[in-house]
Amino acid sequence: MKRFDKDKLILAIGAPLLALVAALAITSLIIGMTGKDPFHAFYVMIDFGSKSDSQVWIINKAIPYYLAAVASAIGFRMNLFNIGVDGQYRIAAFFAAVVGGALTLPGFVQIPIIIIVAMLVGAIWSGIAGLLKTTRGVSEVITTIMLNAIAASTIGYFLQEGRLAEKDGNLFHTPDLPASSHFFSLPTTPDPIDGTLVLAVLMGVAYWFLLGRTRFGFDLRAVGRSESAAAASGVSVKRMVVTSMVLSGAVAGLAGMPTLLNSSFNYGDDFPAGIGFTGIAIALLGRNHPVGMALGALLWGFLERTGTQLEFEGYAQETVGVMQGVIVLCVVIAYEVVRRYGLRRQQRQVGEELAAQARTNDTDNDKKAGVSA
Repeated sequence: MKRFDKDKLILAIGAPLLALVAALAITSLIIGMTGKDPFHAFYVMIDFGSKSDSQVWIINKAIPYYLAAVASAIGFRMNLFNIGVDGQYRIAAFFAAVVGGALTLPGFVQIPIIIIVAMLVGAIWSGIAGLLKTTRGVSEVITTIMLNAIAASTIGYFLQEGRLAEKDGNLFHTPDLPASSHFFSLPTTPDPIDGTLVLAVLMGVAYWFLLGRTRFGFDLRAVGRSESAAAASGVSVKRMVVTSMVLSGAVAGLAGMPTLLNSSFNYGDDFPAGIGFTGIAIALLGRNHPVGMALGALLWGFLERTGTQLEFEGYAQETVGVMQGVIVLCVVIAYEVVRRYGLRRQQRQVGEELAAQARTNDTDNDKKAGVSA
């Protein structure tokens, strides 16, 4: 058992280490091919990213990324590809902004209402894909992609003057949330950290507990591994599919809350898009683990923050995008390589133990045969 645990620890450390070395090597090669010094690029990134204002910016940027990653990870653990997180969080934030802008209540009532509306809208939007998959056999990839387009069109229709929006210069946005709807901030220097960090931490703990410490989480992971085996053990596969998609959409609805409650205080044409797709990459980067995804979200924020400084140093603006893609690919490949190596190693150990047991049995049989003779 001790040897197994030691091997497991070595493999767990080896995978991210291999991914890091490979990513650095490939990125250095690509930057070098452009005629720039890769080591100077890394120095600029570390130096700029370690500044106080950059650290606050990175943390604030990582909050919605992390929430989107958790939403994607719920589907991944179920072997479902919820590619509709982007549409789910956007339409959830839009209707939450509409409801919040129409109400004027105390903060301890107003803020929970906005959050609940966002989660409900996200859950309903994602649940449509789950129902279509279980009742009509339609792939969740197809339906969530189409629902992304429908969400964007729906928002575009209502985000017009005279409907659910008002015009401010060249921008259309929902009515501003009252001051009671503004989420608190953590007092840090030089800038405050968004209080929705607490929301992200709570969601990460809930994700870890629900999927790793409850019967529901075991059933969900069992269905993701083998639907037939899970069904044979009494688990309703269709119910788990719908439930997983609903939960994924509910968490996706929270991804727009850091911007809505801590920054913009309305939903407008300039509301950030693409967070859902970034969440998918971060979920893959963090291997669907709550801590791994947190580190992945911070790394993503670090790359985006320091990428702007690289441009001032004369590096191509696509450098950061290349780094992000290389890192994700290296992590996915490295974990698969290490997993296969670990599997072969375990098989070899089991074979050696069985061979040793067989030799022991043969020796015992020979001794018994000699005694009998």
